[in-house]
Amino acid sequence: MSETILELREVAIYQKENLVLSEITLDIEQGEFVYLIGKTGSGKSSFMKTLYGDLPLQQGSGSIVGFDLKSLKEKDIPFLRRKLGIVFQDFKLLPDRTVHDNLLFVLKATGWKDKDLIDNRISEVLKKVGMGTKGFKFPHQLSGGEQQRVAIARALLNDPELILADEPTGNLDPQTSVEVMKVLQEINKSGRTILMATHDYALLLKFPSKTLKCDGSKVFEVVQKSV
Repeated sequence: MSETILELREVAIYQKENLVLSEITLDIEQGEFVYLIGKTGSGKSSFMKTLYGDLPLQQGSGSIVGFDLKSLKEKDIPFLRRKLGIVFQDFKLLPDRTVHDNLLFVLKATGWKDKDLIDNRISEVLKKVGMGTKGFKFPHQLSGGEQQRVAIARALLNDPELILADEPTGNLDPQTSVEVMKVLQEINKSGRTILMATHDYALLLKFPSKTLKCDGSKVFEVVQKSV
């Protein structure tokens, strides 16, 4: 029996007073790879922000990696985010630090103390994404694809139960997008659950998987042929 990582029931999502999405009911099970598609402005980012605690859940009920989204308090959010890996479109790497120090910053911020454990963890996640020899480089010395690999490594640091990837290939050329997707696929094969927002339909055809669509203020599962 696989575990439900994300469960939403009759959820409505608001940006301030504006209703963005409504009547969302869905489950994501452990180990699934799920796409979230939809036009720009259809609510994908608001949906993601609700999941990692950036937008409060005002209506409906939801739980994610064991946290109740409805009763989530400000002080709970850092603990929620430790169980989530978040990958953004624009990498969000600190430009004044090396790759190694970018990852070090996250581990220290989440309570890691032991230097050997920290160094081992950093080299482990960098190897996983094919960046094992690039720890000494600064973000500006890396290509877009390499920066996104580092961002994925950063998302893996605390061994998250769920990775939320918000348009992770949005700033990359098609070839690099495929390489980044292969990294995400490998991570998913190792048992991690991934929810990826994208409007790159070419990737869906190349790497078919369960697909949710944001459209007309609803979120529903679609059969890929109809995408």
